[in-house]
Amino acid sequence: MPEVIFPGPEGRLEGRFHPAPARAPVALILHSHPQAGGTMNNKIVQLLYKTFVNRGFATLRFNFRGVGKSQGTFDNGIGELSDAASALDWVQQIHPEAQTTWVAGVSFGAWIGMQLLMRRPEIKGFISIAPPANMYDFSFLAPCPSSGIIIQGEADEVVTPSAVQKLVDKLRTQRHITIHHDTIPGANHFFANELDLMMKSVDDYLDMRLEKDLKR
Repeated sequence: MPEVIFPGPEGRLEGRFHPAPARAPVALILHSHPQAGGTMNNKIVQLLYKTFVNRGFATLRFNFRGVGKSQGTFDNGIGELSDAASALDWVQQIHPEAQTTWVAGVSFGAWIGMQLLMRRPEIKGFISIAPPANMYDFSFLAPCPSSGIIIQGEADEVVTPSAVQKLVDKLRTQRHITIHHDTIPGANHFFANELDLMMKSVDDYLDMRLEKDLKR
């Protein structure tokens, strides 16, 4: 997986990119909170990256500003959203013929990813792992433009499952999109002992969505 450096709003951003054929779909993976140790090398981020690569996506994971070799300093989500937009721009320059784009985010990265979803109509699917619905405002999802899956740990000690359920219930009132919601039994915020179950949820969902896309 080649290391890449690409331009961001505050200087260079560091990533890992797996190219694919010209018309391949694109996937962008966003890591958890930079001030809580989140990086593009987190286990969950790497697993998400790997599953999209295995499915033939042009896939990018990268470090938000101030993490690893990425320049800049933490900006409470405002700058990080700009970083994510720049990352997607960079992949799209390489893959201008991509038919579909997906975004997957972990915790803080799920919040950023869902904001990016609102700004980029080409994003047709999302995966949100433990979105911090009790810590950040998700009211911008009005309406949520794409279908996706939200995965939550039953024993999450950071994000309250009830706050995530409230978010899911709100999104499910919208027409023309479908929100899947899986709760992983016994899992904490990092799915420490349940990574296999979490990824089975991701893979089952991708199998279902991508099969539907092929039939269209």
